[in-house]
Amino acid sequence: MTIRCTVESAFFIAWSCLEQSGELGPPDESANVILDAIEAQLRTGERRQLMLANRAIDAYRAHAALHRSSWDRAARFG
Repeated sequence: MTIRCTVESAFFIAWSCLEQSGELGPPDESANVILDAIEAQLRTGERRQLMLANRAIDAYRAHAALHRSSWDRAARFG
């Protein structure tokens, strides 16, 4: 499996999980956080798509915990 396919699969797994759980924030920011987490792992040599996805989910949840209040304000005030 190519790196591109691995990244796409890991991203899809992470995105789907977070979407189904209702945890996704703004789409652009969410995608960037997930992809940044996957990219960081690739630099360390990780290639297992489930590991990439699970760690990206963890990274997203940590990021969301820090930014949730600002997302809520933006949603309320447009």
